[in-house]
Amino acid sequence: MSGATITDAVRVGRMPWSGLLALFSAAFTAVMTELLPAGLLPQLGAALGVPEGRAGFLVTAYAVASTLSAIPLTALLRGLPRRPVLVGTLVGFALFNTVTALSSSYAVTFGARVLAGVMGGILWAMLVGYAARMVPVERRGRAIAIVSAGITVALCAGIPAGAALASAFGWRTAFLGLAVVAVALVGWVLWKVPDFPGEAATVRVPLRRVAVLPGVRTILGVTVLVLVGHQAMYTYLAPFVAFAGLGRTSVVLLVFGVGTVAGIWVTGVVIDRFPRVALVVVLAVVAGAMAVLAVAGGPGWAPLGAVALWGAAFGGVPTLLQSALVDASGAGNADAATSMQTTVYNAGIAAGSLAGGLVLEGAGAGALPWTSLPLVAVALAVVVVARRRAFPARRS
Repeated sequence: MSGATITDAVRVGRMPWSGLLALFSAAFTAVMTELLPAGLLPQLGAALGVPEGRAGFLVTAYAVASTLSAIPLTALLRGLPRRPVLVGTLVGFALFNTVTALSSSYAVTFGARVLAGVMGGILWAMLVGYAARMVPVERRGRAIAIVSAGITVALCAGIPAGAALASAFGWRTAFLGLAVVAVALVGWVLWKVPDFPGEAATVRVPLRRVAVLPGVRTILGVTVLVLVGHQAMYTYLAPFVAFAGLGRTSVVLLVFGVGTVAGIWVTGVVIDRFPRVALVVVLAVVAGAMAVLAVAGGPGWAPLGAVALWGAAFGGVPTLLQSALVDASGAGNADAATSMQTTVYNAGIAAGSLAGGLVLEGAGAGALPWTSLPLVAVALAVVVVARRRAFPARRS
């Protein structure tokens, strides 16, 4: 689609579906690149001649590189046209997944994973802002939901499919497949995704000023609270399932995953009309689900239903928070703001996993929902109070 066609589509309010689905696929590819090794540790360890624990560091390396690179590289690249930067990250994914597929050296593979993580940090910082600029303001939330759905689809369908492919044809085939997908995406992006200019140095808002824009710090604070609360429970869902007697962990995870798919679909429908109400509702549902899991031990419909509602509600949380951040920062500052959110998001995941592990060791699995509940409740209270700048009822 040409730039003129995109401009016309934005003006009349049409959704540029092909371009948005290309960004959806980019998100899908990034998640697959990051998390696929987690399910292949025995094969990776055997091929690279290292224990499974060291093979697991390949996942850690990607995550740390993505976290550390998001803000500085976004600041460095803000002045460049957007499409070449996006194409560059996809070329990077293709290259480093190919190196991973062909390498028999742990050091080389580790380096490829670090560089792939750098590509991920750049990509996550720009995807939301890119989607926001492709549509009129009244469709912004739906566009962000479409792109964010790539994360959910990768987690619920892509990772299992990639693991199955690796089991059938070998783990190297799975990474080569990701490289081929990234190459195909380069063509798709050049064909259907519009280019946007970078920010001129004379009008570029420094990152420190973006951070202090009204509402931005509040949204980042809510992001931390929600992610720490969620991850403290989700990371240790298996021991909680065993403690509560909920049956097989795989079934509980499937229920959660199906819930997230439903949640992000519903969020895409309502986000542009009721962004504040939607966020209040989903946080209230997550808090309620934690309360049910805390008090309703043992098998039964109540705890399994709470997991389903937790998944459905949390499925919409990232999109709602990303959309709120773009509204607060403005579409022109979205890349800078979302680079901060990328860092905060990963920090929240790390802190939540650490907190949950400490609680599990000290007080047992039964205390995990009680750990998550107050954090989500505080996040909900902040959203309720911060109705003027951070979480207004309507998009301006």
